[in-house]
Amino acid sequence: MEALNMILAMKFEIALTLLIFILLFLKIDGRANNVFLIRLTNLLLVLNLALGFFGNETQDIFGGMFRTSPLLAIEKSVLNLAVLLISLFSYDWLKKHRHLSEFFILLFSSLLGFFFMLSSGNLLMFYLGLELSTIPLTALCNFDLEKKASSESAFKLIMSSAFSSAILLFGISLIYGATGTIGFSEIAASLSSSQLEVLGFVLFFTGFAFKLSIVPFHLWAADVYEGAPVAITAYLSVVSKGAMAFVFITVLYAVFGKLAITWFYMLTISAAITITIGNLFAIRQQNLKRFFAFSSIAQVGYILIAISSATQIGVASVVYFILIYVFTNLAAFAIISVISSQTGKETVNDYKGLYASNPGLALVMALALFSLAGIPPMAGFFGKLFLLTSGAQTGSWWLIIIASLNLVISLYYYLRIVIVMFADRNSEPLEKIKLTSTVFASLCLCVAGILILGFAGRTFDVILQYAAKL
Repeated sequence: MEALNMILAMKFEIALTLLIFILLFLKIDGRANNVFLIRLTNLLLVLNLALGFFGNETQDIFGGMFRTSPLLAIEKSVLNLAVLLISLFSYDWLKKHRHLSEFFILLFSSLLGFFFMLSSGNLLMFYLGLELSTIPLTALCNFDLEKKASSESAFKLIMSSAFSSAILLFGISLIYGATGTIGFSEIAASLSSSQLEVLGFVLFFTGFAFKLSIVPFHLWAADVYEGAPVAITAYLSVVSKGAMAFVFITVLYAVFGKLAITWFYMLTISAAITITIGNLFAIRQQNLKRFFAFSSIAQVGYILIAISSATQIGVASVVYFILIYVFTNLAAFAIISVISSQTGKETVNDYKGLYASNPGLALVMALALFSLAGIPPMAGFFGKLFLLTSGAQTGSWWLIIIASLNLVISLYYYLRIVIVMFADRNSEPLEKIKLTSTVFASLCLCVAGILILGFAGRTFDVILQYAAKL
């Protein structure tokens, strides 16, 4: 029974490890073609996603080094869903790539690292998960092997990750020096708000700020997003940001709760600056991947507002928003991916008159942009409403006013793309884009999530119920 409980506690991690080994054996065998590998991988990803519907009990194993709970299972399932959607809409690009097996092995290794971070119960497991998630991701940024920009993207990511990891590790060493332990529960019990502990936390927060692209630690994001393949840009924007937000909540509340006064002001000021800078820089972007880089930076600012509330509703709002963000952002990236794969075009001006040549793609992109802008009745409206409502509980009305004004700014640059697609005319419009069944399936799932999730109130209620057990 104990062995079964351990397997259930680590079911996602075990499933990903098995998936990696299956792909490795098929690569060594060398007889499977790309189409077969993609279909097999998507099937196994669906089975992996199904694991989230059973056996989600609260457990601590390996002396508290690894933890699991129903809320963590929901968070991991959201990330699994995002990876499945990315695999589906990247079919056109993946089937032509000569290193398909290596792509999935690196992708799943990175996801495995995020899972270990989510379930970590001490600083050692946390840091090992951080490195496991980052190093494969750097290699993936360089997966457009024939493009110089892809190599530049990987170089900038590894350098920024090295600096951020060093700062975070320095913070960990100070926290260990001040408390004498690396266990999360032991650190929480030992904190006394000393100057050394506060300095250690500030450095620890700085490491997270790099990973989440919180201003002013965001400068790497746009260049990395632009140079990386679209599939990896989507992974960075959704899976990486979502996983780090989930981990940040857990560590902040469960470990550094006694420093709440310190991190409350850090989060609220960072949120206001991040939302404003992200929106203002998004206005002037022409490359769509850079555009969504700054868009995601602004979205992180809204997430920080809810995290600063330190409430059960704040936790549930963040998880709910990221679930919506998975469908919304990946719908946009699915359009960018299929158009980039077939035409090589990735700028805003390339989408002029898209509705005339590809009305279906234009409509899906418009839905995604409306949801990102927070226009009702799209799911994104409800996601941001819950984030701002939970943030308002702290009484920081100045922050809510700044965030609300920024919603108006975001309307301008999101609707600018909609106008380009529907109202402008291009002398050389995009040709008719052909959709494979996998790409079509990913778009249908994303559209369903955007239209339905906002009205599925039961979803938020379930997340809220489990958030109480964080």
